[in-house]
Amino acid sequence: MLKRRPAAFSVGTHPEIECIQKLPMTDKVRASTIRPAELRHLLRVTAATSRHPQRDALVLLLGHTCAMRVTEIARVLVSDVLMPSGTRRSEVSLRAAITKGSTQRCVYMTHALVVDAIEAYVEHRWARGLGTEFDRKRFRGLSPSTPLVLTHKGSGFELQAKRRTLVGGERETYWACDSLQAHVTRLYRDAGLQGCSSHSGRRTFATRLVAQGHAIETVQRLLGHADIDHTDDYLDVDGRTLAAMFAGAL
Repeated sequence: MLKRRPAAFSVGTHPEIECIQKLPMTDKVRASTIRPAELRHLLRVTAATSRHPQRDALVLLLGHTCAMRVTEIARVLVSDVLMPSGTRRSEVSLRAAITKGSTQRCVYMTHALVVDAIEAYVEHRWARGLGTEFDRKRFRGLSPSTPLVLTHKGSGFELQAKRRTLVGGERETYWACDSLQAHVTRLYRDAGLQGCSSHSGRRTFATRLVAQGHAIETVQRLLGHADIDHTDDYLDVDGRTLAAMFAGAL
């Protein structure tokens, strides 16, 4: 019997789903979180060893400072991040069409590191002619309908249609960007950070906010989780932090 290949398309197009990859039911392995010093090390190694340092630094920082999933990073458009004047949006609306669970949410690209990374990558794209147009005054010369993050060939990352079973037994179809996910995992591995994956940015983001005393309900909203139990699974808070939180409860 012939096996169907998973459906795939490049970001920016809207094909019909012709075939779907069925995911096996396996136990989840939680991605490791990293400390601030490890993030700085990761960015230094990426800058020194990556063939596409501007892009890869931006991808990592969108995960760590905005809690974006790797597929969301692959699908967010230039027009989502830049205004027609070229001004960067500090509040970016992730459209329901690109988020897990098809629920719109806002992310805030305000951290100094991600602001610098966006600026560097936009200039890199213009200089290399990656998804550019003639009018430099509109969207800083980038084509607004192209994904913000591109492959080295100047195209969007390919997506695969997959299907999973939810806790209640319902079946859900979603898009995944396996190539970018694998690439981000390699960036961690090249920096000597074991147990990390493309999900480490979101888990680190959530863990640090809770450790700083922010309510888990706030973190849930920023992550875009419908169920607070999903947010709880993201947390990796050590005993010392928990003890300090209890001590300061009153």
